[in-house]
Amino acid sequence: MEEQRGTTDRWRHGPPWWPRPDDPEPATARTPWRSTALITVFVLAGATFAAHAQPHREPLDVYARVLLLAGAVLLLWRHRHPVAVVFGTATLALVYLAAGYPYGPVLLPVVVACFRAVVAGHRRAAWTALGLLWAGHALVALRLYRVLPPPGDKAATVGQEIVVTTWVLAVVAVCELARVRREQWARERADRAEAARRRADEERLRIARELHDVLAHSISVINVQAGAGLALLDSDPEQARTALTTIKAASKEALGEVRQVLDTLRAPGAAPRAPAPGLDRLPELVEQAAAAGLIVDVRGEPPHLSPGADLAAFRIVQEALTNVVRHSGSRHARVRFADDGALLRLRVDDDGPATGTAAGGSGNGLAGMRERAAALGGTIEAGPRPDGGFRVLAVLPAHPGEDQ
Repeated sequence: MEEQRGTTDRWRHGPPWWPRPDDPEPATARTPWRSTALITVFVLAGATFAAHAQPHREPLDVYARVLLLAGAVLLLWRHRHPVAVVFGTATLALVYLAAGYPYGPVLLPVVVACFRAVVAGHRRAAWTALGLLWAGHALVALRLYRVLPPPGDKAATVGQEIVVTTWVLAVVAVCELARVRREQWARERADRAEAARRRADEERLRIARELHDVLAHSISVINVQAGAGLALLDSDPEQARTALTTIKAASKEALGEVRQVLDTLRAPGAAPRAPAPGLDRLPELVEQAAAAGLIVDVRGEPPHLSPGADLAAFRIVQEALTNVVRHSGSRHARVRFADDGALLRLRVDDDGPATGTAAGGSGNGLAGMRERAAALGGTIEAGPRPDGGFRVLAVLPAHPGEDQ
């Protein structure tokens, strides 16, 4: 399996000889010595074999071999100068055929150069060079054969020209297929990169939201208890001790939750070491609020929720109570649960008045609550009540992603 997976990864963009969407730019591409050498050997050997099979054509001489060698060697620069190479190979091939030398793999360098020019984005130059070669060959085969070697040559038949035209069209089709496939790979690669960036942004947002919810609540409790402890340090040391104990417990809990969030950063994809908090920890949250001087009245039974909805509901209650502690003059809050099996309606009210900023907060807390609800397909409504105070109303699907 590992070997098969490795082969799949290596050939993700096609076989090794196929043009890749992440090929280096022409200015920095490496010279293709190995492939050019193989093509050169094949062209020279194939032309020699074709000369024996076509005795009526001009025999291969030094001039013919120079033309064949030059056409193949030009391919060394096909990455850096694809336009010049495709025109050069086409011209050399036309001169070779006009001189009456045997047909054979003389057109292979033209095909390779045309292929490279098309996938590099020079379609017009490639088709122009190929069209000129086809037109020149047709002119020689149908008109100029009388004055060009070999002597006694006859005009090409319609069938022969159809075969030549078919080969030209096949080259065009293969090159266009390679171009389309390369563009498709480039789009897929860009889409994968964009999806990866989007996932990274969503993960950063999730972690920032978790850290905000954890730290805002715990630090609010610590701040209130620290103020109470300082005020009672001389007059009521026992109450000051209680405040310090609450500070210790809140800071320990905050450190544990922050550590859990950071563990997901250190080991992406690993399971968390502790379960995510949910509404089963609501009594603990009420106790922490009471330690901060806020009396919380809970009515309704928290329903059984999916893990994601359970975490979102807990964080929404936590953030709403934190905002009451920080921004409201009220020392009493009410939490109400109602559900119909499909939707959870969660409401948090306080009686106000607001101190400084609105009881619902004006920073990242309310935005984080809305993001949590929206991620599950739910909604958040937050704002002042007509009779004073502030209300947070959340409507969440109990089991998001499941058919109701």
